[in-house]
Amino acid sequence: MAERPTMSWRRGVAEEAQELAAGTLDSDCACMAALFPDELLVATDAVLGTFEAELPALAEDDDAQIFAVVERVVLALNAVNDARNGCAFETGEREELCAYIDEALTERGVDVVALTARHGIGRYELTDKWRKW
Repeated sequence: MAERPTMSWRRGVAEEAQELAAGTLDSDCACMAALFPDELLVATDAVLGTFEAELPALAEDDDAQIFAVVERVVLALNAVNDARNGCAFETGEREELCAYIDEALTERGVDVVALTARHGIGRYELTDKWRKW
């Protein structure tokens, strides 16, 4: 299964905490805990867990069903972002989330390139219709 972006975010928070504890990082340079508070990670993981739970039931040739699943995950991530005043996901995190959605669908057998082409959009526009983050 595609690795959730929250896994690398959690690793970054943990590594930074270790560096702070060891005195190898100045607290003025620490930012991971502020960027990725536990509430954000838990909320994002819940959304991604729901998305992952929907994947096995997807018919890889049912465009409407696939887009409905993408819409639900994107709208749920919008809600997570809104709960943090629109500041939950920076550019890098947005790219990671979009790549994760693409990779998870691909692993399920969805040809994302063909899917998006059939609808006149590029592969990297899969989430654009609903995404506010």
